[in-house]
Amino acid sequence: MAVVDERFWAGRRVLVTGHTGFKGAWLALWLESLGASVTGLADGVPTEPSLHALARVASGVSEVRADVRDAAAVREAVVGVAPSVVFHLAAQPLVRRSYAAPAETFAVNVQGTAHVLDAAREAGGVEALVVVTSDKCYAPLDSGWGHRETDPLGGHDPYSASKAAAELVSAAYRTSYGLPLATARAGNVIGGGDWGADRLLPDVMAAALGGTPVALRAPDAVRPWQHVLNPLAGYLLLAERLASGDGDACGAWNFGPPVDDAVPVRALIERLSVLWGGELAVAAQPGEHPRETATLRLDSTRARVKLGWRPEWELGEGLRAIVDWYRAHERGADLRETTLAQIAAYQAAARRRAELAG
Repeated sequence: MAVVDERFWAGRRVLVTGHTGFKGAWLALWLESLGASVTGLADGVPTEPSLHALARVASGVSEVRADVRDAAAVREAVVGVAPSVVFHLAAQPLVRRSYAAPAETFAVNVQGTAHVLDAAREAGGVEALVVVTSDKCYAPLDSGWGHRETDPLGGHDPYSASKAAAELVSAAYRTSYGLPLATARAGNVIGGGDWGADRLLPDVMAAALGGTPVALRAPDAVRPWQHVLNPLAGYLLLAERLASGDGDACGAWNFGPPVDDAVPVRALIERLSVLWGGELAVAAQPGEHPRETATLRLDSTRARVKLGWRPEWELGEGLRAIVDWYRAHERGADLRETTLAQIAAYQAAARRRAELAG
């Protein structure tokens, strides 16, 4: 089993686009804890409240205010930072919003990706590029089996199609210009500090804290749930491998949970209810809702075999960490310390497992 290498990251210049978002904030904090010199690029903070603010992410990273749709601003940022590693997470991340704002979704997720890759190509010196897309980049499977990286790309909604297009853009830059570039397709990521609109865990935690029912759109939808630190560990390992010059690290990678952790929404709520210590009331969300895929699963065999990655926290451990984080928020704890402590605990557990494996 591979473990994130602190020696690799110490002092390394890293650019994280979308560092003010939920996943980007966790990644920026982890990189900071590893001793990296981190610069974040974003055009603002997408939610209020936010993990970026509550965990004081800006206190440990340099920040550039820029919109990935602005090619000149992105180019200027990349040239100024001269990063060794780029993690591209900036995106319009919501399926429902993509129905209301399809052109914006394509502009951010597709053209924005091209702008970041073009800037990295022109600047030179980048040893590793990791473009984060989504498990929804795949054409839906009727079989219910987990998607493999070789499965057809697709998507019947603007968000999914934009992520498939971002995959194609990335592949074109990789093959045309020889960039050390990989794309990462993660399952449904959950964790403390998520306040995204139309996302299950923020809705559940808001309901739990407020003592109100949880409104569900699709209680029987099956998703590959995983704590945010699981795929982030994969992204870090992937960047390390790319920077080592391993050409096999280029291409697409799935980072998803074990098969048993892909469960229906209803089952996830039931497990959270037990951990929260009180029953979470559930109600159907009224009205018509945009079409979404009923079942999503990922086959992460390639990452397990080739990178030595595995999800250190299975669903039960991840849900306990989430409840602990929101309980800390409820009692007014220092959420920067809380978040960094969870990162340290995750890394320590991975090291212990690696030592036991020999």
